[in-house]
Amino acid sequence: MPTPLADYTAHRREVEAEGKTLGELLRDLDRRYPGIRFRIIDEQDAIRPHIKIFVNREQVPTIARPLAPTDEVLVVAALSGG
Repeated sequence: MPTPLADYTAHRREVEAEGKTLGELLRDLDRRYPGIRFRIIDEQDAIRPHIKIFVNREQVPTIARPLAPTDEVLVVAALSGG
């Protein structure tokens, strides 16, 4: 989990969740860590522009991506500044 979302996961950088798709995994993650899902995806179930999600180091464009039990999911929050 990226630092901006650490408050939701009790400051754990690695967490467990289950799902046959990325969307299901995010719902399970939200069940375990309430409020985190809305910080990652919007009301239309689209990945927020400042968030990038990788499955096994490959960036995924939607939460419809199927997952295997051994897949590793990485959530990255973009930094901004001037």
